Amino acid sequence: MLYDMPVSNNGARCRIIIYKKNIENEIKIESPMVLGGLKTPSYLALNPQGKMPLLVKNVNEESVALPESDTICRYLLEEYREQGPSFLPTDSKSNLISRLHDTYLGPLQGALYKAVPPFSMFGTREAAQREFSKQMQIIDDLIENDRNGPYLLGSEVSLADATLFPTMIFAQFMLPKFGVAEGEALPPKIQSWYQKVMKEDPVFGKVHEEVLSALQGWDSNGRWDSIRGAGVRDLEPQTIFDKIIAGDIPASIVHDDGDVLAFKDINPAAPAHLLVIPKHRNGLSKIRDASPEHIEILGKMMLVAGNLAKDSNLGFGDGARLVINDSKDGGQEVPHLHIHVLGGRQMLWPPG
Repeated sequence: MLYDMPVSNNGARCRIIIYKKNIENEIKIESPMVLGGLKTPSYLALNPQGKMPLLVKNVNEESVALPESDTICRYLLEEYREQGPSFLPTDSKSNLISRLHDTYLGPLQGALYKAVPPFSMFGTREAAQREFSKQMQIIDDLIENDRNGPYLLGSEVSLADATLFPTMIFAQFMLPKFGVAEGEALPPKIQSWYQKVMKEDPVFGKVHEEVLSALQGWDSNGRWDSIRGAGVRDLEPQTIFDKIIAGDIPASIVHDDGDVLAFKDINPAAPAHLLVIPKHRNGLSKIRDASPEHIEILGKMMLVAGNLAKDSNLGFGDGARLVINDSKDGGQEVPHLHIHVLGGRQMLWPPG
């Protein structure tokens, strides 16, 4: 199976494939560190994207670089078309599953192990992981229940199997770190295929063993210790704001978009006084707790606050004051980040 995704000692998920066509028909797999790393001039000269995998063909003393998994796989399928399975069964679902993976699922993998966002188009880990699970389910829906064989399309291995399998090793290992039950990390038909192909096809079993071993190395080196949602969790007790979000305590809500909630302060310090909070605290007890993972929600909170401060129906005039009290010395009373939006009168400076 010419689809290699081992993990190197420097934390890379796959390696350079150095391909030399000669009498021995040699294929050598090496870490990008042989060229100094992904961002060095020598590697960027081969792949300006600075990503992996990369296949370098050495034919008649000339080198040709081929980046991108799909391009490499299609080249190898053509080069070795007379050897082993075709990897291209007539069932068009093979190409569809591979396409769905490479376009929608693969780019989201970083949400399972990267320290900070963005994760593809998503600014929060939670949103990216929800989309990751959604895309797995879309692929799961394409798999037949009564297929005759261990592979996604039945008895013949295809590019879909080779494409999806390494990512499912990641998902099975990493999603439980974020609170997903181990038996629910993969959708049911994918889970059944994953277990079966790993046991019945020794090549898939070998890939699983190699990738899993490397991921366990990541784990022992503390890869997830500082990642919010995995090694870092919000264990602070619930506050009055959580009860308002849950609907257990009534509030005069003026904005709710699923991420940000705004409501009138019950003890107003100005004719117009609103509180803007994140609906999911996610460790944001105080502004000093903010991390790069909070950039998107902080931006949304400021946008909501600014828009509400322009609403004359809420009592605001020409301008408003936005206040964040941070911790004890800042006068913070509720350990759940919130923005005070005050207006309806002339504000004085300096404040108290």
